Amino acid sequence: MKYASEDQEGPAVEQTEGPAPSAPEQTERRGPAPHAAAPHDEQQGTRNRVARSILDHGPSTAAELALRLELTQAAVRRHLDALAAEGVVEPREKRVYGTRGRGRPARAFALTDCGRDAFDQAYDQLATDALRWIAQSAGGGEQGEAAVAAFARARLAAQAEGYREAVEAAEPEARTEALAKALTADGYAATARSAPNPQLGEQLCQHHCPVAHVAEQYPQLCEAETEVFSRLLGTHVQRLATIAHGDGVCTTFVPKAGAGKAAHSTARTTKTTTASASTAGRNPA
Repeated sequence: MKYASEDQEGPAVEQTEGPAPSAPEQTERRGPAPHAAAPHDEQQGTRNRVARSILDHGPSTAAELALRLELTQAAVRRHLDALAAEGVVEPREKRVYGTRGRGRPARAFALTDCGRDAFDQAYDQLATDALRWIAQSAGGGEQGEAAVAAFARARLAAQAEGYREAVEAAEPEARTEALAKALTADGYAATARSAPNPQLGEQLCQHHCPVAHVAEQYPQLCEAETEVFSRLLGTHVQRLATIAHGDGVCTTFVPKAGAGKAAHSTARTTKTTTASASTAGRNPA
């Protein structure tokens, strides 16, 4: 009886102990479930960094993005492919100044209109409607265009007062950089860089334009901004390209003091080349 009892208890113990380890195993399998989306979130975060870098620096190659973001080129290309599939970026032939070397030109990626829409472009329709009302109230036609231009100048003049102190406090050779920093603080992601011929001047580049969609219909906004830049910098500047007209960056040529007619001649040549390459069929800013 004693052995019979032990035999009966044996299987009972095995049945009791058998399922016991399975409970923690099930718990462990369920544990990671809340974190299952973490890799996707990380990928999306890196993808957003890639898009933001293009916004801040303008059209960029995979190599430039990899260096800037400390990623491998292969990883950057994967993110660029995904962003292109979503319609956020598009490939373009990278602009080359001077003599082009051998081999295929590098592809640069620029934000599309859809991509720019994700970065603080609100109230576009409201602004467009307001400018249309101003034009119509002035009688339309040339009078309407003049009224919109007057509004644009007044708006930009008020905005420029916030930049004036920083620009005038800088040394003459550093004023374009000071203006770029002031514009960046207002959301324009601006930089200053040497022109293709550094002896003639430099370029003020705005990689983001919060009013780009409105400026497509009302170029007076771009014209008024160019006038303000001239007054702030104390020299006649020349707009070479605008986001509103399809270029990747709003680019303004700022001649060096004493550069004279040669600087403006070079700027006109650059503007003509840019327009023929990327704004064919559009009105220049």
